[in-house]
Amino acid sequence: MNRPLIEIDRLGKKYATGRVALDDVSLAIDEGEILALLGPNGAGKTTLISIVCGIVNPTSGRVTVAGFDVIRDYRKTRDLIGLVPQELTTDSFETVTATVTLSRGLFGKQRDPAVVERVLKDLSLWERRDNKIMTLSGGMKRRVMIAKALVHEPRILFLDEPTAGVDVELRKDMWRIVERLRAGGVTIILTTLFIEECEAIADRVAVINGGRIILVQDKRELMHQLGRKQLTLELVQPLAGIPGALAHHDLALAGNGSELVYTFDKGGGQVRIERLLADLAASGIAFKDLRTSESSLEEIFVGLVHRPRAAAAPAAVDAVADTTPGMAEGAKTT
Repeated sequence: MNRPLIEIDRLGKKYATGRVALDDVSLAIDEGEILALLGPNGAGKTTLISIVCGIVNPTSGRVTVAGFDVIRDYRKTRDLIGLVPQELTTDSFETVTATVTLSRGLFGKQRDPAVVERVLKDLSLWERRDNKIMTLSGGMKRRVMIAKALVHEPRILFLDEPTAGVDVELRKDMWRIVERLRAGGVTIILTTLFIEECEAIADRVAVINGGRIILVQDKRELMHQLGRKQLTLELVQPLAGIPGALAHHDLALAGNGSELVYTFDKGGGQVRIERLLADLAASGIAFKDLRTSESSLEEIFVGLVHRPRAAAAPAAVDAVADTTPGMAEGAKTT
């Protein structure tokens, strides 16, 4: 069985103030997958990816990338990783081609105009290659940031809230870019506050809260196991209350008694609906219309984050500090 591309083992980060950013975090990421790292502000998302990228030192634990330790073998691991930060940090007076070419050089790679051209074309930036960064829209600047992270040809791309501050159309365009990158063999880890982003492109979802990973699961399995469905029946005659013969079903009245709402888990739902309809018929309750709805990944996420915990969560901070020794002499992560 192939070894995971990224292995995070019992990672911890505690700052001098006593605040804990990460607490015993373990996570394995396979090559070629898209992992969405979900969590509220301050949960530890940025601290986690900063440690993997070699920007922040952990207090405890270990991280390996393709078998290389991120501290001991930092030159090798940084060559394998591209990072697109939240902030749009580019030289406004440089052209697109110049700033992307410079990023390749920061990793010690020789000039290769063919690679720069391919990356710019993949990101629909080729027509803007001679434009100064200051003349670009926010969405185009975000594409430039991705180009800078990809131009040294990494195997892994970290996207820290890549669609923050862009409109819906640009967000969906960014999803298409991510899919193309994955098709080209790039492993992608993205942090996001947009649940729809996970539903659209992620293979797996990791939920982090209070510096701890509280769940890692295949997206479809997660929605199947934790998702809930509702069947709403529009009644011919309103009910004043739930009849005793239906008490064993998870039912509620809505619309001043004109609607009967049945909530159920997805697994085995068809059998339970058939029983409900049979019980309705036996009770003489008729309906004239029905509709179904199901919980979204957003609702599942909110439920997980607010789930009571046996122990109080440590105070969390999502800060970037304590830069790694040797950062100046190693390749810079852009």
